Amino acid sequence: MSQWYTITGIVGLAVVTVLARGFFLVSDRELELPAWAMQGFRYAPLAALVAVIAPEIVLTDGALLPTWADARIYAVLVSTAYFWWRRGILGTILSGTAVLLALKIGLGW
Repeated sequence: MSQWYTITGIVGLAVVTVLARGFFLVSDRELELPAWAMQGFRYAPLAALVAVIAPEIVLTDGALLPTWADARIYAVLVSTAYFWWRRGILGTILSGTAVLLALKIGLGW
């Protein structure tokens, strides 16, 4: 890639970022979002988290897990069950990690 393409890309990304972030500062009055948009924004963080974590759980080398003998599946199931039972973040992390390590080290999964 030439230096010209690199500079054009950086400047273009900077312009898009400034326009997107500064869009709400330009208006003199407060912009009202529709109710459906506000309802959608409530679930955006959860959707982003699932989009990042789900592939790490069910994919290996870009393909679905070939077998159920994968410690990640059981660690997720145990940590999810713990969270629904106790609603505690620390216990969720510890229970999932304990199952993952037990299956990886103990059974060699």
